[in-house]
Amino acid sequence: MKADNKAHNKISDITPFCPAAGGQAGASFDPEDALKLDYQICFPLYAASREIIKHYRPILDELDLTYTQYIAMMVIWEERSISVKDMGQRLFLDSGTLTPVLKALEKKEYITRNRSSEDERVLIVEITEKGEALKKQALKVPERMAGCVSLEPEEAMELYRILYKILGRDIRTV
Repeated sequence: MKADNKAHNKISDITPFCPAAGGQAGASFDPEDALKLDYQICFPLYAASREIIKHYRPILDELDLTYTQYIAMMVIWEERSISVKDMGQRLFLDSGTLTPVLKALEKKEYITRNRSSEDERVLIVEITEKGEALKKQALKVPERMAGCVSLEPEEAMELYRILYKILGRDIRTV
């Protein structure tokens, strides 16, 4: 670390670097600032995601689910029957990531995966009775997670809106 490099003490001292927005806002910009961790929008998103998932882990361990299996089950509980392609789009997961998750859920007998009768290329995921029974146990997860993020309701809704904006999804379609 350079001797003249000052550490940031306050969040207000930092203007995040955002390549999509053309860099750091403000009159002066040192090109090396683009490589400072404190200036990256992606880093606090990544770290916050890991922190939240860390809080899910002990709760989901009781259900014998990983976080990715849990969010997949949430889609299945909602849809009851869905193509793997549509599920991947909902979860922002590619088939290489989603396939092992679905295989694990099928092995636990929470879902079935079958080819569509209309189009053999389409793989359909459906919930089983055992998967439906798991839903009853999972109903406690959101309540237990509610206290893990210390945001006021207005802040939580604003964060929700911004995150879906980043994902390119209109909040009204969620």
